Amino acid sequence: PGSFSAAFQEYLRHLGLQDFPCRLGSWNKSCHNAHRSPQTEPAGLEGAMPGEESPEVLLDLLRDQHSPWALPPDCSSQDQLLREVAVLAPELLHGSRIFQVFKSLRMVDKGVEELDRGLLQFQQLEELILSANCISRVTSAHLPRTLKVLELCYNAVGDLQDLCVQPPPGLQHLGLGHNRLCGPSQEKHFTVDFWPNLVSLDLSFNSLTDLLGLVSQVSTLPNLRILLLEGNPLALIPTYRGFLVDSLPKLFILDDIRIWPDDRLQFHGLAKQPELTRSEARVVVSIGEMKGLPDPNAFQQLEVGSEGAVITYSYCVTYEF
Repeated sequence: PGSFSAAFQEYLRHLGLQDFPCRLGSWNKSCHNAHRSPQTEPAGLEGAMPGEESPEVLLDLLRDQHSPWALPPDCSSQDQLLREVAVLAPELLHGSRIFQVFKSLRMVDKGVEELDRGLLQFQQLEELILSANCISRVTSAHLPRTLKVLELCYNAVGDLQDLCVQPPPGLQHLGLGHNRLCGPSQEKHFTVDFWPNLVSLDLSFNSLTDLLGLVSQVSTLPNLRILLLEGNPLALIPTYRGFLVDSLPKLFILDDIRIWPDDRLQFHGLAKQPELTRSEARVVVSIGEMKGLPDPNAFQQLEVGSEGAVITYSYCVTYEF
């Protein structure tokens, strides 16, 4: 679909919210009862009209796995909830009112490439899960300000500049695992200036390399308790875990492993030894013999005062890693 709005409309169509046994229709007894006035009901005609079904019967058609209207077994709880709301209170899903129903929205593997302004219609949205799509750019101006959870794992996000222009102020979890974030240019975006309420941050399986730079930024997050960095080159540094544990005293979980008091004691003092986190290597190369090049030592030194021409040779060897 490309845009989020197009993917969302396709998602609603797939759920069949406008078809039997959902929505307003002659089959829905609860809908007719809602529009019928008891004073105008003819005597002796109370109850269901011909062709009407009770909400219980319609819900059974949705829940019974042998029913032709049942959702697939792998459907989410969100899908089932929407179907049932379409039976019990279909007026809530009519027109633009449907956007107010969502506090949590899960759109996984729907081909979303762009987060357009259609997201702003979800004025009650607190949790947005858009994993396994094709998103490379996130514009903060298109995100609802009410968001507390933003999950963007398994996408193609390589730059956070647009996301950090004016991010949702109450965001508590930011999931950016399995994306294309490269260091050291992206570490600057993880500070309290952008995420004052962030509790959980997932940056696993990217290409972040600057451990010192990242720690200096995330240490400004006052509420950070969960941090995932595994799968990045910086996690290969021998003192990686110890340095993080000692540098972030409020951290509770690192890479899905709880930090215990004994860990704090074991790694105490590593934060004051940043030289141990250097991600550099020293390579010593010794050249024994080179063939095909003149040997400078083979030429005799000219006598003092000689007017002969002096020829010097110098060589530069370049190594590519």
